[in-house]
Amino acid sequence: MSYTKTHLEKCQGLIEAVSKQEEKILETANIFARSILAGRMVHTFGSGHSRIMVEEMWPRYGSFPGFNPIVELSLTFHNLVVGANGQRQAMFLENVPGLAAQILRNFDLSKRDSALIISSSGCNVVPIEMAELFRKSGIKTVGIISEKHSAASTSKRGDGLKLQDFCDIVLDSGAPVGDAMIKVEGMEMPVAPGSTVGSCMLINCIKAEVANLLTKGGHPPNALAAGAVVGAERAAEIFEAAYDEHAHRLSRLYKKVGIPSYVSEQNK
Repeated sequence: MSYTKTHLEKCQGLIEAVSKQEEKILETANIFARSILAGRMVHTFGSGHSRIMVEEMWPRYGSFPGFNPIVELSLTFHNLVVGANGQRQAMFLENVPGLAAQILRNFDLSKRDSALIISSSGCNVVPIEMAELFRKSGIKTVGIISEKHSAASTSKRGDGLKLQDFCDIVLDSGAPVGDAMIKVEGMEMPVAPGSTVGSCMLINCIKAEVANLLTKGGHPPNALAAGAVVGAERAAEIFEAAYDEHAHRLSRLYKKVGIPSYVSEQNK
């Protein structure tokens, strides 16, 4: 059997792993839809390559406003690999205690918000602290991890707690220990990771269910669409409307950052 066929078989296993979580996916969608219908946002965060799932949720074709993609370039900019802005720095920074608090200090958080945090191992400090801080703010938080990989990994946090310890719902990408799924004959290390495949399936299942709930709630979302689907003029209209909606939603998160009386009112 070719390695291509082997990889596709492994991906089929990821589909099966995701399909077994339908109830959790629906529960997640209900939480997120409530935030969006309330005029608030779903905060999405991932360090390292988990950034891919943040951008998969929004903005891209087939996605819609209501999600606040929190992407820190210092934790996710991998293109240079070495030198300034290199991978070593990013891997160091994602385990610096207190960085999550500095990130969230930029936003007016509300109990009407919700959050999605992605970390394959669930063991890096910044994603864990993000979930912890959301929980302290009374925000429902969903985590996406690779359960097998997380179980075999050691938390970088001093108390040993992992991302899943601070999440209301935990979803599993189905990826194996170490993420890579293919062992090539003659190679020491496996290749072809699976967490992105499984996690992106989870993201889009959630997205579809949220869109359904928003539509049933009388607010069908402005989903970005290609000109090849709806025509160039209509596609441009949708993009402008969606970006404007995102700006208006985001502006509420900056309204009175750090003003104690306002923060108290927001959390009612």
